[in-house]
Amino acid sequence: MSSLSLTVRDSATMLRRNLLHARRYPSLTLNLLLTPIMLLLLFVYIFGDVMSAGLGGGGADRSAYIAYLVPGLVLMTIGSTTIGTAVSVSNDMTEGIIARFRTMAIHRGSVLIGHVIGSVLQSVISVVLVGAVAVAIGFRSTDATVLEWIAAFGLVTAFALALTWIAVGMGMISPSAEAASNNALPLVFLPLISSTFVPVDAMPGWFQPIAEYQPFTPAIETLRGLLLGTEIGHNGWLAVAWCVALAVLGYFWSKAVFDRDPK
Repeated sequence: MSSLSLTVRDSATMLRRNLLHARRYPSLTLNLLLTPIMLLLLFVYIFGDVMSAGLGGGGADRSAYIAYLVPGLVLMTIGSTTIGTAVSVSNDMTEGIIARFRTMAIHRGSVLIGHVIGSVLQSVISVVLVGAVAVAIGFRSTDATVLEWIAAFGLVTAFALALTWIAVGMGMISPSAEAASNNALPLVFLPLISSTFVPVDAMPGWFQPIAEYQPFTPAIETLRGLLLGTEIGHNGWLAVAWCVALAVLGYFWSKAVFDRDPK
C-alpha cells in the first residue's frame, strides 16, 4: 500500500475509535452542548424583549433578538464541543495508549487526525442540534441564498477545524483531564466577550478592542451576514484569516508535542 493509503486507513481506524468513545461516554458532549442551548433559551425568553428593544431602538420584538443571537451561539457551540476534544486527547496522552501506539506499525499522524475529524463531526452535529432548537423557538433565515448557506456551512466547518487543532494542542500539554478542561475554557469564554449577545458598538469604549480583535467576533459577524443578509464588510476576510492562522498554529503545535520522545 502507498503511504497515502496507509495514512487514510489508519486515520479512519482512529476516527472509528474516537466515535466509539463518544458514543459510549456521551455525558461530556451532552453537558457541553447544553451550555449554548441553555444560554439561547435564557436570553431569548428572559432578556429577549428588552434586548430586542435596545437593538432596534423601538418596541420589543423577541424575534429580532433571536435572529441576532443565533449566529453567535452557533460558534459558541463549536468552542464548547472542542473542550471534549482537549479532554479526550489528554486522556490518551496520560493513560499510556499513545505509548502503545508508538510501538505499533501505524501512521503516527493518524492518532491526531482521528481526533480532529471526530471532533469536527461532533461540532457539526452539535451545531445542527442547536440550530434545530433555534428554529423551534422562532429563528428564520429567509433572506439567505443557497450560495450563502453553503458559505455559512463552510465557515462553520473551517472554524470547527481551527478550534479543534488548538484544543488538541491544549490537551497534549495538559497533565490531566481536569487541566485540559481548564486550559480549553478560553474557547468558551471568548464568545462571551464578543458580539454574540450585543453589538461591539454598544460596549464601553475601552472594552471594544477586546471584543473586536479576537477570532470569534469577525466569524460571528460573517455568519450573521450570510444567514440574515446583513453587511459583512471586512469581517469575511478576517474570519478566514483567523481560521487559517489558528489551524496552522494548532497543527504545528500539536505535531511538535506529539513528535517529542516520551520521557
